[in-house]
Amino acid sequence: MTLARSDALAPQPWTDVFTDDTCIDRRKCQRTVPMKVLALGVGRTGTASLRIALERLGYLRCYHMMCASVENPPDCLMWHDALAAKYDGEGKFGREEWDQILGDCQAVCDWPACAFAKELIEAYPNAKVILTTRDVDSWHASVMKTVHWRATDPEHRMASKVSWAAGMYYPMLNKFFDTFFRGDFPNQGKEVYKDHIEEVRSLVPSDRLLEYKITDGWGPLCEFLGEEVPEAAFPSGNDMANFKKRCSTRNRRQMLNAALQACTMGGALLLTGVAGMMIFNRYTIR
Repeated sequence: MTLARSDALAPQPWTDVFTDDTCIDRRKCQRTVPMKVLALGVGRTGTASLRIALERLGYLRCYHMMCASVENPPDCLMWHDALAAKYDGEGKFGREEWDQILGDCQAVCDWPACAFAKELIEAYPNAKVILTTRDVDSWHASVMKTVHWRATDPEHRMASKVSWAAGMYYPMLNKFFDTFFRGDFPNQGKEVYKDHIEEVRSLVPSDRLLEYKITDGWGPLCEFLGEEVPEAAFPSGNDMANFKKRCSTRNRRQMLNAALQACTMGGALLLTGVAGMMIFNRYTIR
């Protein structure tokens, strides 16, 4: 069955010069490396730091929400398809599709991947599973100030109306919150968090599961994965203090892309109009 959103990928405007987004069509990709690690804790449990840590340990590319939100926005279309398949029964999303979107990755973490714990564990039964956790109250407060704010940010919504990239990311992000968090993160988020932890525990044999707090550092992570502990300090990424600043900066750059595209189109229309008048004058005015 055709996946309407990812099959409808629009070309990236050449005027997108204020951002560094790529336009890779994952529907044309396939698996090139084995999937080794599924980090299925929800976002804001240290997943950005874990991504850096896994890549430093030599795992070739760890997929994170930022891969879709700020690196290759067309991925959002496939994630939207995956959410529609799981929660709405629309289309198919199985091992073939996971290999398309995650084919060059040996690890995956963060959201929206966490919404597909069961599906990813079934797709990659030999991968080890990490469940990042933190105090539920501090986690909920962190999400409210960061990713939930991003999903409800009026400036982001405005950018999504005119920006090629935001037009793919904003709908997917809201689809994620509407489905995984039952459409009411402020009131349902904590319960979903607890239910998710119990679900992952029920899906994975204990010898293949590491319940992990990012503050534990390299020790338990490297022991679980069978890796040597690096000499460098454990990484820290995606801190809350700079989250809004980074997002607002991206909003404005996307709006600049859209403004440049509008100016270019306006200029082209003006030139077309002038050329038309010149041709008209040439053949009608003697």
